[in-house]
Amino acid sequence: MDVVVIGAGQAGLSAAYFLRRSGLEFVVLDANPAPGGAWQHRWPTLRLGKVHGIHDLPGMSLPHVNPDLPASEVVGDYFGSYEHEFDLPVLRPVTVKAVREAAGDLLVESGAGSWVTRAVINATGTWDKPFWPYYPGTFTGRQLHTADYRGPAEFTGKRVIVVGGGASGVQALLEIAEVAATTTWVTRRPPIWRDGPFTPEHGRAVVAKVAATVEAGHVPDSVVSVTGLSLTPEVIAAPPAS
Repeated sequence: MDVVVIGAGQAGLSAAYFLRRSGLEFVVLDANPAPGGAWQHRWPTLRLGKVHGIHDLPGMSLPHVNPDLPASEVVGDYFGSYEHEFDLPVLRPVTVKAVREAAGDLLVESGAGSWVTRAVINATGTWDKPFWPYYPGTFTGRQLHTADYRGPAEFTGKRVIVVGGGASGVQALLEIAEVAATTTWVTRRPPIWRDGPFTPEHGRAVVAKVAATVEAGHVPDSVVSVTGLSLTPEVIAAPPAS
């Protein structure tokens, strides 16, 4: 192979699109059972109309669909259609175990076989390895990460603390507060709210700011520190959080 792409999410499929145009021999290895990248694992109550937006993949726009549909379903269908439209060689489920040097090339090893390649594009993302901060103490209740969240129903009648000041935390808090006995929202700093929709122009400005930080050799700040939190109709209508 000329190139092995690891991961078939937004970054992996975008890379595959341009590799296809270049005429290079390549393969995309995806550990997931179906198209959709990390989006296919998002909680079912996350509707398309509640996300900041999904950037179009190169060469094919996301079709206009019902915003009340689950984002996982919409993006899964979109990514699957994209793979078919451009005849991308995606193999799944293939979990890459190691990438090693091999006589000037690279050897990509997986449970489904090995590939010798001149280059590797790592497009694995972070969804499969969420960050779990350490909280000292003797709390014996359940702790789960956003990656494990499947909706508010399982928290009915319970006391719940939502930790984190990002958009995912806000969405979970709004849902859980409707069914829980009590909810508490904990953030490291006071949330910063912004009026207006999350437009493509705002998104590009955010990306440019993060890129400038990284190019200057600094560690980027949290996502929400540069995007802000949108004052959506759901947020405006919600009762004050403790």
